[in-house]
Amino acid sequence: MNTKLSMDSLNRISIQEFKQSEKTPITIILDNIRSMNNIGSVFRTSDAFRIEKIWLCGITATPPHREINKTALGATDSVEWEYCSSCIQCVNNLKEKNYKIYSIEQTTDSIMLEDFQIKQTPIAIVFGNEVDGVEQEVINVSDGVIEIPQFGTKHSLNISVSCGIVVWELFKKIQPKY
Repeated sequence: MNTKLSMDSLNRISIQEFKQSEKTPITIILDNIRSMNNIGSVFRTSDAFRIEKIWLCGITATPPHREINKTALGATDSVEWEYCSSCIQCVNNLKEKNYKIYSIEQTTDSIMLEDFQIKQTPIAIVFGNEVDGVEQEVINVSDGVIEIPQFGTKHSLNISVSCGIVVWELFKKIQPKY
């Protein structure tokens, strides 16, 4: 019989152990994200894959906030995060620290997610506003653009869904033996 595991039997690490653990060399940049539920979901995904850090830029809300906590379920306590008022400033600062920057967007020269190869870490991935996406100015200074293939009638996915898909695919490329 296939029995559901209890919370105790999952043997999850503590917040302190998480903070001291080796992180996946991916940083997430959220630029002008309006939905606090999306922000919380990105925190939860980041916890699941031990993401290095989240940068919250522009109008993106910051913890602590009840609406973020509803979906983060405590991940705002484990995942390191920082606020920067300007996404372009955040990107430029990370580039100075030798991060490769990839915008998650649909462009004329985007690379399909399944074809994307990580040649160097650490990397930072930029997710833009729910309506307008990643700003062109940020795309212009990115090292590349990654696109999630889609086959339906809609032209985009929810930001938290996009983040989950991209992070999982990048995680598998970085940590193939997970």
